[in-house]
Formats: sequence, C-alpha cells, structure tokens
Amino acid sequence: MAGHGWAMDHILSIVLFTPLLGLLALVLIPSRHERAVKICANLASLAGFLVCLPLIFAFDPAHDFQFVENASWIPSLGATYRLGIDGYGLLLVELTGLLGFLSILSSWSAVKNRLKEYYAYFLVLQVGMLGVFMSLDLLLFFVFWELVLVPMYFIIGIWGGPRRVYAAIKFMIYTLVGSVLMLLGILALYFEHFRQYQVYTFDFAELMKTNLSGTMQWWVFWAFFLGFAVKVPMWPLHTWLPDAHVEAPTAGSVLLAGLLLKMGGYGLIRVAIPSLPTGAEWMVPVMAVVAIASILYGAMLCLAQKDLKKMVAYSSISHMGFVLLGYATFTQLGVVAGVFQMFAHGLVTAVLFMMCGVVQHHCGTRMIPSLGGLAKKMPVAATLMTIGFLASLGLPGLVSFAAEFMVFASMFQIWSLWLFLPIISVAITAGYYLWALQRSMFGPLTSKIDTSSIHDANWFESAPVSILIVLIAVFGVLPLLVFQYIDPAVRIVISIMGGG
Repeated sequence: MAGHGWAMDHILSIVLFTPLLGLLALVLIPSRHERAVKICANLASLAGFLVCLPLIFAFDPAHDFQFVENASWIPSLGATYRLGIDGYGLLLVELTGLLGFLSILSSWSAVKNRLKEYYAYFLVLQVGMLGVFMSLDLLLFFVFWELVLVPMYFIIGIWGGPRRVYAAIKFMIYTLVGSVLMLLGILALYFEHFRQYQVYTFDFAELMKTNLSGTMQWWVFWAFFLGFAVKVPMWPLHTWLPDAHVEAPTAGSVLLAGLLLKMGGYGLIRVAIPSLPTGAEWMVPVMAVVAIASILYGAMLCLAQKDLKKMVAYSSISHMGFVLLGYATFTQLGVVAGVFQMFAHGLVTAVLFMMCGVVQHHCGTRMIPSLGGLAKKMPVAATLMTIGFLASLGLPGLVSFAAEFMVFASMFQIWSLWLFLPIISVAITAGYYLWALQRSMFGPLTSKIDTSSIHDANWFESAPVSILIVLIAVFGVLPLLVFQYIDPAVRIVISIMGGG
C-alpha cells in the first residue's frame, strides 16, 4: 500500500495503538474527577472507532492482505511484528472499533466504583482484540490472544454480579486450557517448518508452506480446533460462557459476545483450516455434528431460562453454531455465510445485552417472571428490545436472516435432508424470544417490583442500540455491502482446500 503517505503505510499500527494513547491520557486524570474520566474514556474509544473508518475506503476487495507492516521483533525466534488484513480481518477490525465505542458509551452511568480502572481495562481489551484480527505472525497472534484474557478477567471479577469471582476464574481456566492447545498447534507447525526448511519463522504465510503428513495434520488440527472451539464456544466446551455473561457488567457482556467469541471463529478460518486442509477435511463430520449439537442444545436451554441475560447467553451458543456449520460445508457459499454470521451475531448480540443491561438498571432485576407490562413504562426500551429479538430470531430484512439462510442453503447442497436438524432451531428460537418478550414487556404491568419510579431508557442507553439497529437493517437489506469484502478472502481459503 505504498504511495499513500506515512499515515496509510502505518494505518494498522495507528488503529492498534490509538486505544493505548487514550489509556495514557486516562492515567493522567485524577480518579476523583469522575466526569473527566468518563469523557476521556469515551473520546478515546470514539477516536479508536474513527481511525478504523479510513480502512473501508482504502481497502481493495480484489487483493489479498493489505496495509501490511513488517518490522523485526525477536529475530532469534524468527518472530516479527507483522500486521495485515484481508476482507474478514477488515470486518472484524471495524466491528471492534464500533462495539468498543458503543459499549463504553452505554456504560456512562452503569458503573459507580473504580471508574478509571474500569475504562482502562476496556481500552487494553480493545488493543488485544484488534491485535488478534491484524496479526500475520503466529507468535504475535498468540501474544494478543492471551492479552485479551487479562482485562476481561478483571472486568468480570471486579465489576460483575454476586458470583463474579467464580465466573472470572472459570472463564480464565477454560480459555487458558484452550490457549495451551492452540500454542501446541503453533509450535508443531513452527518446528516442522524448521525441519523442512532450516528456517525458524512464525510468519503465517511461510508456515502454510509446511508439508505435514495426513495423520500429523489431523493431530495438529485437533489442537487448533479444541483451542478455538473453547472460545467460540462450542458444545460441550461452552459451560464457562453463561456464568461469564450473567456476572459480567453490561459492556463486558457486549464485548464478550460481540467480539471475544469471534476470535474463535476467526482463528479457525484464518489459521487452522488454511494451514491444515487435509486435517480439516478429515474433521468435517466432527465439525458438523458439534455445530448442530451446539445449535439445538443452545436453543433448547434458552426455553428454560428465567434470566433474560442468561437466555441471550445461551442463544449465543446456538447462533455461533451456525458459524461452524457454514465452515464445515467447505463450500464458497457456506464459508462466506459462516463469516457473515459472525459479523451479524456481533451486531445483534450487542443490542440484546445492552437492552438486558437497561432492564436491570431501571427495574433492578432481569428475572422474566418478575417483569411484565414494561412497555407501558419504557416504550422506547420495549421497541428496541423487540427489534433486537426479531433480528436474532432471523426476521427477513434483518441481518441474521441473510446469514442463517445462506448457511442452510450451503448445508442443503452438501447434506440435503440432514438440514431438518438445524432448521428445527428456527422454530425454537422464535418460541423462546417471543415468549420472553410477551412475559417481560407486554401484558399487565407487574406487581412483583416497584414500577412507580421506572422511567424509559436514557439517551446514552438508547443511542448506541439505535445505531446498531440501523446497521442491522442496512446489512439485512443489502448484505452485498459485506459480501464484497468476505468473498475474495474466502475464495483463497476454498482454493487451498481444493474445493469450491
């Protein structure tokens, strides 16, 4: 991308480190000046979003990795500071900038204690997630992957609900076990590449040239698959997620579901599948079974939930199953659908968790049996929540419909009538969302909580959700706006697979 001037030649580093500059500014403000801390954190996250925007206009979908930066880092290990993005890297970087900004804005009045540390952890978290989506060096990728765990652990553990310490430790243990497996996979590629080429490197493009036997590919793919499946999370490795979501503060839940889960899906399509195509092909039956089990299991558990937030958490397991199901088809349509579903889920789930936070904040509870008739007191909030639920259940014209329909179409191409299994989830999803909506927002006003002081959502609660809903509608009607970036990147993966 030479010839664009210094700023565009280093645009990814600028995007990556803008939240850190905001963090430095935040550190200089005394903790007692709470309003100044809030304004600084919001401006930092806004700047983090704004510097992402030029990428959209300068990116050429016809080319592979762009805005590539390369600098020496640890020469003795063959590790470099190497950044670059392709189509789905671009989408996830933009999503990180957007959700980072909106989640910080939505928590304007949600947190009362240790404000400075709270915002600082969010800015560090943003740096880690951006690094994962930009890294073209696997050691750098791993460092950013691990960096993400630390702020999320503290966000859940300090500002979470009553069982926050339990949830934070469970989150840490599960994800660290996944990380160890992923590191084993990276080291297997690293040492095997050295054995064949006598060069130590973590450069992903070079590691893809490594020739592994079919059996070796199978074992290494298992290591990557389990490492990434914990993060997605796939059944049966999902049990950390509901606890983490229920206990995390609202903004933490938004980033956890909207972005951290995407790291697993991104890792599969960026690292595991292209570098180990034979191993991936052998694993197709396992991937398909795990995906369908996650879709149905998550949906069934949603029916039994009394807590709005826990219901949305289990729905994430169900909807992320569609990502893996799309990948398992190894067709152009299926993989594009899987990546698009990640993007769609990021937008929709952010709306749902923000609205769960609004209900908790205004009513003092998220328990569905204790709520009822809230639309009379909170018409704006009820409208936004209804649209969020309809988007998540796949209403045509909203973003999830396009994604899930494409996954079903690609599955029908490969496995024809087995499609009846995941398609059952559509009816179950409609059931649990509409039932929850009817019990919490409509009908007679509840007498189980004091409703006299309940008021509608504030501007800093409704504005972020409204922005997301506009995007959900735009990308639902015009999914080609997103496909033009995903499609060429997926073609490369499919050509490596020898499929299409």
